[in-house]
Amino acid sequence: VLYLNPIHLAYTNHKYDALDYLKVSPEFGTREDVKALAQNVHQRKMKLVLDGVFNHMGHNSDKFKEASASPTSPYRNWFYFGKEFAGGARAWALAQSLPELNLENPRVREYVYAGHDSAVRSYLRDGVDGWRLDVAPDIGFAFLGELTRAAHAQKPGSLVVGEIANYPKEWFPAVDAVMNFNVREIILQTAAGKIDAATAGRMMSRVVEEAGIEPILKSWMMLDNHDTARITTTLPDTRQRQLAQVLQFSLPGSPNLYYGSEVGMTGGDDPEMRAPMRWDLVNDNNTELKWTRKLINLRKQNRALRIGNFRLVTANQLLAFERYTDRVEDSVFVIANPGTKDVTETVLLANSKLMNGGAMINVFDTASRPIFINSSLLTISVPSGGYVILKPDVKGSGGYTPYKRVQ
Repeated sequence: VLYLNPIHLAYTNHKYDALDYLKVSPEFGTREDVKALAQNVHQRKMKLVLDGVFNHMGHNSDKFKEASASPTSPYRNWFYFGKEFAGGARAWALAQSLPELNLENPRVREYVYAGHDSAVRSYLRDGVDGWRLDVAPDIGFAFLGELTRAAHAQKPGSLVVGEIANYPKEWFPAVDAVMNFNVREIILQTAAGKIDAATAGRMMSRVVEEAGIEPILKSWMMLDNHDTARITTTLPDTRQRQLAQVLQFSLPGSPNLYYGSEVGMTGGDDPEMRAPMRWDLVNDNNTELKWTRKLINLRKQNRALRIGNFRLVTANQLLAFERYTDRVEDSVFVIANPGTKDVTETVLLANSKLMNGGAMINVFDTASRPIFINSSLLTISVPSGGYVILKPDVKGSGGYTPYKRVQ
């Protein structure tokens, strides 16, 4: 999936202060260019998702300027005016340049998502495959649900992702998925040693159990984006950063990469994290790029990491979990040690199809000696800040495998 920040006509370079949702900012192109891009992306067997900033517009928009100038303007009820608001109109997060839309007004909803020619529906007809919704919680459950249903009606299978940092459970099915800030924060604090392994496991397990595996699989698993410091700056320690990235690519969700982070771009708070792409870092000798490609291949080559369910491996000092399907050969076990000391621990693998005495192979080090299961228990050593990714060896050796009748 290619996800773009806002491309609609807007006043600033970041485009979160829309002037007109139905027009494209001229430095990006036109609606015809959107159609061409969608077609090109589809030829690559990819999808295209746009950023919808539908909670507020920019104070430079013609609609808001007209509404501000005249109480009799047809756009007056598109916004909230009153003496109780600083600047005379309700603004998102008190930012006067971002007046909030009155979504309670049916005409506003027609313009945004309900009407045939609305922003949501018309871009989907242009070939776009989904929407990421800015500040989605501010839109609320009811209107998010209406928007998502409108998108699905226009284009079955389209995706609506909410920028929701809240606990995700009750935001489904108002949206199809969330930008999973909740799990992102668990990952970052665990990798930095601020949350212990056992607590992190319980947190992640609860999120999946309560929100449901399907919405979480669709949700975007990111470690940084245009509103956060880049991962290389947040976790400058390579071991901590790689541990976080292993979790990003192995926990349930859809890994989302912010441009440049795959090559090690640094950047602190706004505006540092929004710096232009460092094309000079894009080369085959870049260790960060090699590492990112390794993680991408790990996910592509292991079905369970893409669509599998999730369950904890019973452990105490280690963060351990299994991604699994109905086929034992798909199972992937991730065992990480975010602590400051090396750990040797016996853990419980609660998968009835794992054969006693069966070998477990290290995915990232296939030449290493296998570890053997002892009545569903596994004794394993993991260095401080390290991780091990294991799969059951269902092929066996010498013409024999205990999995001959177990799949």
